[in-house]
Amino acid sequence: MISASEARKGVTIELDGQPYRVIDYQHIKIGRGSAQVRLKLRDVQSDHTVERTFQSSEKFTEAHLEHRIAQYLYREENLYYFMDTESYDQITLDAEQLSGVVDYLKENMTLQISSFKGKAIGVELPTAVELEVAETGPGFKGDTASAGGKPATLETGLVIQVPFFINVGDVIKVDTRTGEYLERAG
Repeated sequence: MISASEARKGVTIELDGQPYRVIDYQHIKIGRGSAQVRLKLRDVQSDHTVERTFQSSEKFTEAHLEHRIAQYLYREENLYYFMDTESYDQITLDAEQLSGVVDYLKENMTLQISSFKGKAIGVELPTAVELEVAETGPGFKGDTASAGGKPATLETGLVIQVPFFINVGDVIKVDTRTGEYLERAG
């Protein structure tokens, strides 16, 4: 058990039978009343955020998420198929469970599958992925990295801003947390 006053950023708690990760913590002491804790929580399964206020003495069960290394295999309509690299079990997740992640998935990519109570609930991507530029405007002589950017469609369908010197066929690194261009892949 973990008390509300011990809940810090990054801790995963179980609330109403669902796993929530603490993304912000605020301790509130008002006048003579008892201290309260305001938590900003992200639902690990559906990726939505909520803010809740608790008494500092309130207790929670710490949610234990299991992580397994898996390889992304393919997509079929609304379903995405992964393979556990140790047991070779096939794991299926739907697009709703992968919100915000599908734009970075490439066949044969290795990532982590998160499970809660034995059921796969989502994936954790590496902080950066390498994707090929499928479509972008032409670059011109004299274009530099600091002179601005242009939109580029990547092999997964994701559209991001890239420097003017990036061309179709270039492989670039993209930050999966922000969706921003990092650098050309070497």
